[in-house]
Amino acid sequence: MLLFKRVEEISRFLHLSKQNSQRLGFVPTMGALHEGHLSLIQQSKAACDLTVCSIFVNPTQFNEASDLDKYPRREAADIAMLVEADCDILFLPEVGDMYPADYAGTPEFDFGLLDKVMEGAHRTGHFAGVAQVLLRFLEILQPDAMFMGQKDLQQFLIVRSMLEQLNSDVELVLCPIVREPSGLAMSSRNRRLSPEQQELAANIYQTLLAAKKWRKAGFRPPEIQNRAMLHLKKIKGFQPEYIEVVETKNLQPIDRFQKGQETAICAAVWVGEVRLIDNLLFE
Repeated sequence: MLLFKRVEEISRFLHLSKQNSQRLGFVPTMGALHEGHLSLIQQSKAACDLTVCSIFVNPTQFNEASDLDKYPRREAADIAMLVEADCDILFLPEVGDMYPADYAGTPEFDFGLLDKVMEGAHRTGHFAGVAQVLLRFLEILQPDAMFMGQKDLQQFLIVRSMLEQLNSDVELVLCPIVREPSGLAMSSRNRRLSPEQQELAANIYQTLLAAKKWRKAGFRPPEIQNRAMLHLKKIKGFQPEYIEVVETKNLQPIDRFQKGQETAICAAVWVGEVRLIDNLLFE
């Protein structure tokens, strides 16, 4: 695996790769890697000639300084995992190289209501930071495809909208959630949970599965949301922030299910001092 830390060095290398018509896949991460990240690497490797994984804890997408400080960092372990996964290239830039003094900044994007709900409603400025850093990566790497996980469904839809507004040819690939044996969605934040909290956190997924059964039983979306919220509130140490049954194309809440409509249930729950998100597609 090749490791690059400077923008000009990786840009020069990838320019030569493009001349050889090699298809480039990109997996953006903030490190603290787990099997979910590695599944993205494998999907990229299956579809592309070269795979670049980035590790960059982007300060502009954290609306709480304390959350940025607590984000797990384990560079040596991450590198070992990527070598084991046979990743081709690791890009490990510094903040000053990503956002130099002469950086022109990010154009304004219109995400409609996509960035106003769920995560957008609770994490002010988060998606502006996501758009900023991913646009910067696209400028540097110029990949043919980018691979993102379904756990961050709202982020995926924001990035898809950004690419459409840029008239970009980059293929955006949505990859399934990878879960622990308990059902807990794999996340870098899981490392901040105690063993007891990790066991309890599996209730988030179990609640989403129950919601799927309630949907089949004929309950309407608001009823499903209320039942799920009440269930999670009863669990000691849980503080559910939101549970929304939405149409997946725009993440707008729905009042009733319609035939042919793609829908999902999305949740954010505080488990102690750790905020976890998850979702489950109904259709």
